[in-house]
Amino acid sequence: MNKLLATLIAGLFATSVYAQTAPAVHSGMSSNASVTATGNAGADKDIAKADQKEAKEVAKQDEKIHKASTKASEKKAKAQQKADKKIADAQEKVAKADPEDQAKASAKAEKKIADAQYDAQKTMIKADEKAQKKIVDANADKAKAQAKATEKRSEAMADAHKDAAK
Repeated sequence: MNKLLATLIAGLFATSVYAQTAPAVHSGMSSNASVTATGNAGADKDIAKADQKEAKEVAKQDEKIHKASTKASEKKAKAQQKADKKIADAQEKVAKADPEDQAKASAKAEKKIADAQYDAQKTMIKADEKAQKKIVDANADKAKAQAKATEKRSEAMADAHKDAAK
């Protein structure tokens, strides 16, 4: 009974300390992912293993999010460069046109510029959409990892409390 009481008090203390520092130091792991000493070596090992698995999965998903964001930014930059080149080419043709053909060349250039801007915007939207889908999937996987780790920690704590009650 003393072990159980000591574990509960230590857990309460650790929770209050974590709650005070959580906004300043957030690693992406679930709020239950703290060092927990149950007094039971097997349970402590299971908790540590669950925390380690969760941290690994969260890091993996954070990397996927970063990669998706970077890829979207690169695609958007490339689309903008392509549009800028088309716009510059269209404006150059207008500048080179004969004075009597200037109005006709200007109208063609406006159409080419509008098409180039539309294509760039469409590409940027698709890149953002694809990145957002990957980010949503990664965040869902992080949430699943946190839930699984919480389950494993709870099972280990329950086992430790059951053993302490014997």
